Amino acid sequence: MKTFVFAALIAMCFSLNAVQHDMAYIKWEDKHQDLLKSDNQKVNEKLRALEKRFGKKPNIIYILADDIGWGELGCYLGGKVRGTPTPELDNMADEGMKFLSSYSEPSCTPSRIAIMTGRHPFRTGVDGVYWPGSDEGLPTEEVLIPQLLSKAGYKTAMWGKWHLGEAEKFAPENRGFDYAYYTVYNGAPFAWVDVEGHYEKETVPGSAFFYDFPGEKKYDEQYGIALQGIYQAKKGQKRKEVAKLSAITMQKVEDTSAKEIIQYIKDNAKSKQPFFIYWATLAQQLASSPKDYRFEKNVDSRNNQAAELGQHDTNLKKILDTLHDQGIAENTLVVWISDNGPMYAFWPTSGYTWLRGGKGEVYEGGVRIPGMAWWPGMIEEGQDPIDLIQMTDLFTTAARLGGVTDDIPNDRVIDGIDQTAFLLMGDGHSHRNFIFHYNGNHLGAVRINDIKLIIKGTGGSIPEIETYNIKRDPCERFGKLYPYLWMVQPAQDLIKGHLQLIQKFPNRKKESDSQSTFGPHD
Repeated sequence: MKTFVFAALIAMCFSLNAVQHDMAYIKWEDKHQDLLKSDNQKVNEKLRALEKRFGKKPNIIYILADDIGWGELGCYLGGKVRGTPTPELDNMADEGMKFLSSYSEPSCTPSRIAIMTGRHPFRTGVDGVYWPGSDEGLPTEEVLIPQLLSKAGYKTAMWGKWHLGEAEKFAPENRGFDYAYYTVYNGAPFAWVDVEGHYEKETVPGSAFFYDFPGEKKYDEQYGIALQGIYQAKKGQKRKEVAKLSAITMQKVEDTSAKEIIQYIKDNAKSKQPFFIYWATLAQQLASSPKDYRFEKNVDSRNNQAAELGQHDTNLKKILDTLHDQGIAENTLVVWISDNGPMYAFWPTSGYTWLRGGKGEVYEGGVRIPGMAWWPGMIEEGQDPIDLIQMTDLFTTAARLGGVTDDIPNDRVIDGIDQTAFLLMGDGHSHRNFIFHYNGNHLGAVRINDIKLIIKGTGGSIPEIETYNIKRDPCERFGKLYPYLWMVQPAQDLIKGHLQLIQKFPNRKKESDSQSTFGPHD
């Protein structure tokens, strides 16, 4: 092991333009050279043919859902069974690739960092969720997908929940996006300000969630925190607030975003420049329940998230239909994925998963999330591979599709792996056989192939570890260590290599300790 690590570190010093991956991937890459060579050759042929046909790189649309558990959608054994019918998402899965082993970070800000940077958040100096009034944000030294793709001539736009810092220097229009329509928070503050007059407005059935909130004006007077609403901005211009926070606003944001996205697609369909759209949808939040969807057939009318999921499902169909209508569906990759598992703190008006755990945990219910990829003519229909894919992989895959892999900075570890071959060739072509699950700065679990180790502590000579065969026991019910003592050393070797690269490429320092004051559900 020591000989391999030393040799790998030496090789990296002479690989000036290569992406700096984690040691676990370097080891995998070393053992699978023939597969990599074959996959890359086939991918290059497919992408060259596509670019010749359309005259430009493929468009990319990433849709990030919020708090949707593995088992919520119809295609994941949920749907009508759960009172959350999702016919259009189910159809998208049928027409493309449904991920059976897609993984996120445990909560919302970390997952957004993972997608945008291709790095586990602990490396960036961020270990928690940003809240109103925080002056912190994702460090500007981090390179984001839109910044990379802009170098390749992409037009870039985002809609929805930014949640990477509320100061203007952290805002999307200053991080590579040409256009942005967004909120700096999660969905909770929309409902905070709606406490006054809640029962008269009837935007949410039942009691107000945040019944002791003093009101927006008093909150500012007492705590010096002025809540911010919905922003609209273009690159290089000062943003403007176009809507105030409220549950009514929350109901409209999803439809407004979808309408703008559809128009954006139409406006750019014939452009010589490809586009990148990032839609971090604000649907699936607990703050409101759109009446037009609350009483649809088979919808659990008392579950706010069920109604908002129906709203999102309808808008998704409109977007995919627009791609077809504009003749660019076959030159557009669409990835839909959830940011983490369900948040049970507001049960029952929230999500659900068949798996153990939920948002804020590294058990499968917190990090194993529904996801799918749709690309007519490029991704074969009806696939449901079991191969591993992690949220950070979306960064590196976008760079490959945009032809800017060489522009990924190599002065830091990139956790994301290029999964273009997996998307285009399916089962057996994922280039990942491991996942590190962090909760804040704590390494909470490691998965190697089908074996997952939940790390509790050392406990003297015997490590305190829960060990699961995820294929045999996906709900993590039988976590005995002793049948898997043979995995302790391989896992330790994997972690040692991981930690050695942290020494070589240190994590950014946190701006303060305020991010981690509370747990992930607060």
